[in-house]
Amino acid sequence: MSAPGGGQKLRLLKAALLDIKSEHQIILFIDSYDVVFASGPKELLRKFQQAKHKVVFSSESLIWPDRHLEDKYPHVREGNRFLGSGGFIGYIPSIKEMIANWTQGDSDSDQLFFTKIYIDPAKRITLNITLDSKCRLFQNLHGALDEVVLKFEDGRVRARNVQYDTLPVVLHGNGPTKLQMNYLGNYIPNSWTFETGCTICHENLHPLSSLKESEYPLVMIGIFIQQPTPFVTVFFERLLKLQYPQNRLKIFIYNHEPHHEHQVNSFLQDHGSMYKDVKYIQPKEEMDGAAARDFAFDMCRKDKECDYFFNLEIEVVLKNENTLKILTEQNLPIVAPMITRGGRLWSNFWGALSADGYYARSEDYVDIVQGRRVGLWNVPYVSSVYLVNASLLRTELTDYKLFTSQSFDSDMAFCHSVRNKGIFMYVNNLHTFGRMLSTENYKMEHLHNDLWQIFENPVDWQERYIHENYTRMMKDKLIENPCPDVYWFPVFTDLACNHLVEEMEHFGRWSGGGNVDTRIQGGYENVPTIDIHMNQINFEKEWHKFLLEYVAPITEKMFPGYYTKAQFELAFVVRYKPDEQPSLRPHHDASTFTINIALNQVGTDYQGGGCRFLRYDCSIQAPRKGWALMHPGRLTHYHEGLPTTAGVRYIAVTFVDP
Repeated sequence: MSAPGGGQKLRLLKAALLDIKSEHQIILFIDSYDVVFASGPKELLRKFQQAKHKVVFSSESLIWPDRHLEDKYPHVREGNRFLGSGGFIGYIPSIKEMIANWTQGDSDSDQLFFTKIYIDPAKRITLNITLDSKCRLFQNLHGALDEVVLKFEDGRVRARNVQYDTLPVVLHGNGPTKLQMNYLGNYIPNSWTFETGCTICHENLHPLSSLKESEYPLVMIGIFIQQPTPFVTVFFERLLKLQYPQNRLKIFIYNHEPHHEHQVNSFLQDHGSMYKDVKYIQPKEEMDGAAARDFAFDMCRKDKECDYFFNLEIEVVLKNENTLKILTEQNLPIVAPMITRGGRLWSNFWGALSADGYYARSEDYVDIVQGRRVGLWNVPYVSSVYLVNASLLRTELTDYKLFTSQSFDSDMAFCHSVRNKGIFMYVNNLHTFGRMLSTENYKMEHLHNDLWQIFENPVDWQERYIHENYTRMMKDKLIENPCPDVYWFPVFTDLACNHLVEEMEHFGRWSGGGNVDTRIQGGYENVPTIDIHMNQINFEKEWHKFLLEYVAPITEKMFPGYYTKAQFELAFVVRYKPDEQPSLRPHHDASTFTINIALNQVGTDYQGGGCRFLRYDCSIQAPRKGWALMHPGRLTHYHEGLPTTAGVRYIAVTFVDP
């Protein structure tokens, strides 16, 4: 890309022309490694004949390799002035005559050789040479990136030179424009069109369906835990659900974070033996992230069984259980399943690079991320989750330190290594694969820190903690009405209930159940319970968000015309025990409406309990774990807590809109 050379092209051309005797035959000579055809031979020949010269060279706006020759170039009225040797077309006799005097070496410059012929007026006239100055036949990208845009036609895509309003037939990513060439090649001539979508996505596939499971490629999954991360337990649950034979998987885990040791150890203890092999790098080994990745890739490189390396960061939420099958069947050197971050344009790929090798947004980036264009995309950078064909590690990517760099972080260093070897990286958005967790503001001072993730990772929080029937509650009429104006509906998973109870017991500072209570305004509680307030565990903001998102919509459906912002002064978890506080005397609540969520199961965790509304002589005596009771707090719904006769009963109570 940066040094002269190309002499071997002339040597090979000269030898090939010896056997061709026809004087009327036309030869097109182009580079191939970085060239794409936007159209076919008919258009090419028509445009060549319209040029009315025996030989037509591609043109450039930049002179190379000898700037001192600029003054000797003839001036043009419009268009590029300088010759590019990456593409030319002409009649055989003229081309034979033009290269007859080539006697130089393979490392000498073909472009300089042709330049000296072109700037010699006598030779230029004798050989009848011209330049394709307006890029009707050839488009060199170096020095012209701002001039070239995609032009979508019916079922095909062209490159349009907006400077000269031409549609070049041959595109050449000369010099340092290889990445832009890859971008154009994602479309031109018909790799992806609006009419057909992706036309190359199903080429060269290696279907697994014809293989026995014992014949599946062996994949080493490298799991990297770099920092404190929410929902790590869920990550391992999803890993177990991957639809791929576990005896064809080897597991490598790098954990830099002591906070997650118990989760990793638990996974390995319960499930490690299911996999073909397991390697665990623990925090105490004090290996940095780049070194761990280099080490893991080298394990695969040296392991003759290893067919693929699947890089998987702990922050990745891999929802598609078939991800590994899809990627291996794709049969590509490096391919990443596209994942995004909810509500943002962040993804695990870059569509372009800035001049200094950092992120730049490609024209199609937003359309790809938002799914308006789906396909397989050749991109300059992937991260977080991607599959690498292990044969690359034993051939082109043999350097041990692929991830270690003084200039870049580990992912950028790896992709830089890959690009320098001319290896293509792809991102696949043909399927929905998953998303990326946010690790910002992840607190570690609690027992169940994931409970606090309702703001940072609301989708994951909902999947973990909101009852599976909640979203279909209205459609399937799951809201029950056991007493007048009392509504009963599922809201929490069993796990949410368990975590909240365990969090409160872990905190442990239960109130004494007396009337004097310094936690509340006025310091006096008329109807006291043994409880812990949400604000005592710094959970009031998260609880308010939960009420707004999951309770307020039900309130507004059940009590038409009433709109709530779910304000509260008192939200707390109550504990009932026969020998402590078994029941609660009749009372009104200091609320417009009250939410009462059962946090454990009658018959299993305790006996008795329930709630009775005196005005209606109506009782709910078998509260369901995770279900919420919603009822007016004042005037009409005078109620009492029925005695708990055995075990321990927990409920979460909120007085909404006091």
